[in-house]
Parts: sequence; C-alpha cells; structure tokens
Amino acid sequence: MIVLVSICFSGIGFAGDKEILGVTFPGEKVIAGKTLKLNGVAYRKAFGIVKVFVSGLYLEKPTHDAKEAIESEQVKYLMTHYLTNKATAKKLRDGFIKEIEKCNPPDMVQTHQADIEKYASWLDKDMAPGLISASTYIPGKGLTLEYQGELRGTISGSAFAQMYYRYNFGKKAKKNIRKGLLGL
Repeated sequence: MIVLVSICFSGIGFAGDKEILGVTFPGEKVIAGKTLKLNGVAYRKAFGIVKVFVSGLYLEKPTHDAKEAIESEQVKYLMTHYLTNKATAKKLRDGFIKEIEKCNPPDMVQTHQADIEKYASWLDKDMAPGLISASTYIPGKGLTLEYQGELRGTISGSAFAQMYYRYNFGKKAKKNIRKGLLGL
C-alpha cells in the first residue's frame, strides 16, 4: 500500500501565474467563454520523496471558502499535471473510489455509485511525467473529464460535480491539497 504525503504551496491572493515543481499555471484561463482565475495550486508526494502531481484550481469567482468553491454554480477547472510514472491506472481508479467515498456522505455515494464507477472507468491509462488530467464543470451541463488529451465524457448535473470537488478540497479531503487549491 502506498502511503501518501501531501504538501502544497499557495500564494497570497488570487493574482498572477504560479510555478510549482517546474510546472507553470497561468493566472487566468478562458474556459467555455468565461475568464477563470487561478484559485490555488498544490502538489502531492508519495513516501515523502516521490513527486506524484501538481494541480491548479481555476474559478470564475475565486474563494478561500471550500463550501462556496464546491457548491457555487460557476465554471470550474481543475488541471492535474503528473510528475511520475508510478501513477498506474489501477492506483488512480482505486484511490479515486476510496477517497470520493470517504469525502462524501454515504447516502450520496450510494445514490451516485454508477457515476463514481463511470468516472473511475475513465482513469484507464497509466500516467507519466508531463501527462495531464483536467476536469471542467459547466453549470447546466455537468463535469467533463479530459484524460491524457482525450475527452472521456461528461457526468451531467451538479450533484456528482459537488462530490468530485468535495473529494478534492472538502472538509475530509487531503488537508494540504485542500489548503493549496483553496489558496490558504
């Protein structure tokens, strides 16, 4: 079993480009015709030494408040840039299912089990340095995953998207990742 240590960097405020472990996140991105601002960045290490990934969260209306970031109906974009070839498809799928179930209420997990399984099934290729996973939430449409440059699909509605963001930066999410993405 892999023991993960999460470490993050965050800046003060929400302005400007951020560089973390050689990956630069622009201060703004245009997604679905909306200008999003970089809300925060974080990185994750396994065993305290293996650099796994860096992530950047973009929001139309940046916030340090997790509830607002999770529940607000605005365009949201989360980009994850992988730094290792140790992030196998099996580890990614299993880790996603375990963490999304841990970070969300059991009744919600049960109601959305098919969506959880569908999203996990899209994590079907090993990651390697330089490969990217990106999720985009568009109000009225749902959460879309682009994985290694391929559009994998969209899970409609806002309920699964909120579960996904709760898994990334809700109260039970990995503390340092949560703090980094929320710019704390």
